Amino acid sequence: MDLKDILSKKTFAILGDTLNPEKTAFEIKEKMNDNGYTVYPVGKELSSINDIKEDIDVIDLCINPVKGLNLLKEYEKDIKAVVIQPGAGSDEILEFLNERGIPYINGCLLLGLKVYKNKP
Repeated sequence: MDLKDILSKKTFAILGDTLNPEKTAFEIKEKMNDNGYTVYPVGKELSSINDIKEDIDVIDLCINPVKGLNLLKEYEKDIKAVVIQPGAGSDEILEFLNERGIPYINGCLLLGLKVYKNKP
């Protein structure tokens, strides 16, 4: 799995501060929306991934690793794929994902959009 595979998905949960224009999670949310993805912001706007009724294709971690791990652990549906943004990962998150066989990549959705979507 790579960023091109991830960006072929349609529905994303962005975990982080999606309300603050100075935060990366905000920029990711805006650019993903601008490029036609269905995006659910979790952390500041929704308090849990479980608040999302629709199935999620990708969970994007752009949040403190401790908070991110807690949100992943409480999620009640199958996790299909996870993107770990720079600074949002930890050994505990990797252990959790590996133990459950959840596919993940360390990467940046903003970079992926620039490379694979060619849209402003």
